[in-house]
Amino acid sequence: MNMKKLSIFTALAVFQAFAVGSVNAQSAPQDDTASVNTAKVESVEVLKQEQPIAEREVKTESNNKSINTQSSEAKDTKTLTGDQGTSSKTDSEKSAVDGGDTTTNDTGTKPLVQEEDPEKVETPVTPAKIEQPSIDGTSPVAAGGNLTLYMNSNKMEQDGKTYLAGQPMAVKNGVSYVAIRALVDRVGYGVKYDNKTKETIIISGEDELRFKTNSKDYTVNGETRTMKGPAYQQKNTFMVPLTSITQALNITYKVNQSAKTVVLNLNTKPVASFTISQKEIFAGDQVDYVTSNSSPNGVDIVDERWTGRQDSFDQAGTYTISYQVQDSNGQWSDPYSVTIEVLSPNLPPVAMFATDKEEYKMGEKITYTDQSTDDENNIVKAVWENNSLAFFEPGPKTVTLTVTDNHGATNTYSKVITITNETLYSFTDFNLLFTPVGQKFTFNGGEVTTMEKVPYTYMDEPSLLIRSNSPETVNTEGIVYKESSSGQTRFMIHHVNNTGKRVKMYVIATNNNPNPAVFEQQNMGFAGPTPYATVAGKLSIDKWFKSIQTGADQKKEYLQPGESKLILTELNKIPMKEGQVISLYSDAYSDYSLDYNVILVEENKDPFEALPLLPVLDRDGVHNRGTYPNATRIIKYDEHVGTKPARLPLGDNSSDPNLVGTDPMAYTDASNAGNFGVLYKITLTNVAPRTLISFNPRGGKYSGVALVNNQLVSIAEGNVAVANSSEQSVLYRTGSIGESVTILFSAAPGSNLPVNLLFTPLPSEK
Repeated sequence: MNMKKLSIFTALAVFQAFAVGSVNAQSAPQDDTASVNTAKVESVEVLKQEQPIAEREVKTESNNKSINTQSSEAKDTKTLTGDQGTSSKTDSEKSAVDGGDTTTNDTGTKPLVQEEDPEKVETPVTPAKIEQPSIDGTSPVAAGGNLTLYMNSNKMEQDGKTYLAGQPMAVKNGVSYVAIRALVDRVGYGVKYDNKTKETIIISGEDELRFKTNSKDYTVNGETRTMKGPAYQQKNTFMVPLTSITQALNITYKVNQSAKTVVLNLNTKPVASFTISQKEIFAGDQVDYVTSNSSPNGVDIVDERWTGRQDSFDQAGTYTISYQVQDSNGQWSDPYSVTIEVLSPNLPPVAMFATDKEEYKMGEKITYTDQSTDDENNIVKAVWENNSLAFFEPGPKTVTLTVTDNHGATNTYSKVITITNETLYSFTDFNLLFTPVGQKFTFNGGEVTTMEKVPYTYMDEPSLLIRSNSPETVNTEGIVYKESSSGQTRFMIHHVNNTGKRVKMYVIATNNNPNPAVFEQQNMGFAGPTPYATVAGKLSIDKWFKSIQTGADQKKEYLQPGESKLILTELNKIPMKEGQVISLYSDAYSDYSLDYNVILVEENKDPFEALPLLPVLDRDGVHNRGTYPNATRIIKYDEHVGTKPARLPLGDNSSDPNLVGTDPMAYTDASNAGNFGVLYKITLTNVAPRTLISFNPRGGKYSGVALVNNQLVSIAEGNVAVANSSEQSVLYRTGSIGESVTILFSAAPGSNLPVNLLFTPLPSEK
């Protein structure tokens, strides 16, 4: 053999060694038969050079060798036609758990296997097929569709084409292996060899995987991971566990045992989407498109295209808009489509109102009728200006109404009415007669102290009040109250977070009895967290009374001996920010004595673990805490009331003495100043005809509610408080005959005591 021939064969051997790791899979049509030559080079490491051998440089040598050996090797070469696999079934199918021993079914029948893991099936392998090398040493752009791998075969299918790997997918010691180069070519990743570290490198966007022959360890972006089996070479093809690549690159797959396939989800297309910022789109309005796009491979997005997009739509109707993007590899995303409904242009509402007259006397009641309209019948806000129920100075008065629809469009209407020099009612008489229930009016508050007190007496209902209100402002984690109770118990909890942290409050009940115990929550009034103490106090009373009315919020907790549980859990649903207030009222019953701890801790702490380590917090010296028996007072008054001005004081520590109890944490007596937490059940059996019953604060600003004849009445409506002793809020008016009136009242936390219920005879109507 001359030197020229020797150099040719040497070059061929070098190429075949290199082709193991740096070659592309060969594409063959589904309906064609593809035959490939078996590799003749023994164990040579993958990708020995970073500089690839171009396909054109080896085709001639490869073809010559194919011609020389075709006749002798034809009988040893298997063919692939259509969907037919390259291997036949053996007498027994084998299954193996990853890295475990292989088991054989002695009967020759197929064993049961899990369909979700390709590495649990071992099947015989077929001879290796040579992959063709890439021209530039990098992987071609993958077609982007799902890739189907056939067990026990080097056949791969993608986008309707069949490709042949250098070695079949095989199971070794219970681990499924694939030819690394064939797989990454189809996935569309880069691959090269590092001569210094002797590592095969896969590159996917910013991700880098490094493998070594005969090692279970590989790295993902510099982090070492362990495969289920070592990488190895099979007839010069570098083989790695399939899951090492799928897990590292987040490739999902499905296993079909009956078809003996593993389908990899290779979504390499870019992804496009968009939203329209407007909730509603009206014809003629500018449309705001917000786009989003990305590439699974991390390549740049270089182009976009729209179908059906308009900056504004002239006509109402249904429109479909589609958006696509293209990446730097030339792939277009699937269209992302949104169907929108363009509405007819919104018409603003029309503000309008009428009065029952055009001209009024001073002190004459004015009736306003809102006649505003909207094309969608959706007016969400109405704001009046100067719409007094009566005027007490003569002259023209301008009244204005502004309405807003659900789209934010507004309209305003104003009307002028005339007030004459004549007087129908004085300011005082008019307010006594016509101020609506739940609203307030001003008067001479100094007259109240001259009114006769209603000489009522009271009796108590057994109910133990646990009042946790000091320190009202809590500066650190701790136990704000602890007590034991059985039978009927009322909880009043009102605190402000001043810890500088987000915290939660809890009530922990513990059964230290030898018998199981039942805790029954009978009602619940909880408000907050909120920055406003008066708002929280009013709302907690409001919800408490509604819960009493409806019987809602009833719960039971069963506690075994020695068991602790959270109760009154509305309290701890939402963490408290700095400066926020919570307020809670609840009646409960337990058949055995339970130990209660009211605690405040950081929001992420376990309350049960924190409790043994918490300090008991001191009182703040201003606000009240304590345990008080007989917390429900029954007042029944059978004598006439309302025939002359009179008052019924509450929370004054005179007519209504403070509850006396103990502070169990300070081991001292306690007096319930203002009687916060006391429920008053007042029955006035003989209220005179045409009597105004109103609420007058004597200790300062007050905001709360009362139940009058089982109707919830605000003191006063909205966010308006009765500001001082010169204001009164209307609770009820009797009619032309005498009535029995019942009132349920409890002082709202955040407000001030004492208060008076006023009974005033109404003036005659004109």
